[in-house]
Amino acid sequence: MAVDTPARVRSSVSLKIVMAVTAIPLVLFLYAHMAGNLKIFFGAPAFDHYAHWLRTIGTPALPSGSYLWIQRTVLTVAAVAHIAAATILARRARRARPVRYAHRPPVQGSYAARTMRWGGVLILLFVIYHLLDLTSGTLNPVADPSHPSANLVADFAPSRWYVTLAYTVAVVAVGVHLWHGVFSAVRTLGQHTTRGERRARTAATVSSVVLVAGFLSVPFAVLTGMVK
Repeated sequence: MAVDTPARVRSSVSLKIVMAVTAIPLVLFLYAHMAGNLKIFFGAPAFDHYAHWLRTIGTPALPSGSYLWIQRTVLTVAAVAHIAAATILARRARRARPVRYAHRPPVQGSYAARTMRWGGVLILLFVIYHLLDLTSGTLNPVADPSHPSANLVADFAPSRWYVTLAYTVAVVAVGVHLWHGVFSAVRTLGQHTTRGERRARTAATVSSVVLVAGFLSVPFAVLTGMVK
């Protein structure tokens, strides 16, 4: 069994800090992306205008589309660092208990904590699909860069219910991941009392429910015909 030296403990704490810091731009992007998606409820022209506006941020100081590439670069670096830190911590935890139990003891902790690793893998796979679908248009049935709203509506059409199902599973995984992350972060800030635990759970629940509800409202609105 591995022995935790002071240096190893400090390294693990540093990795947890890296995970927390890199999660900030990722979470902020998720909320901004969710808010942008909700533009579809104001009509196709409003959504298309918003999508085209994103490409003009920073102009004329920067070439058109530069902001999106800067954003993608920052998010990619943050995601890679986040995944790398999580992987190292997971491997250390595995080495600390190299022998599998013949009878596994009851696992303590929440369901979210126990599924963070596989949830992260699922989210990564979905992000790749999502980029190929609605960013590059490779997997989109319309793939018209001049009409993003048409791409979105075609993507979640009733005949493509399996896309909506996959999207739902991925978004719920994001919500569970966010719930555990926010809960852990609030507790790390010193909320260890009974009242603090309640605050941590409330903050985690509200933040994750808002995000999941916001994202899922769009595909289900298309699926039910509310948005056409």
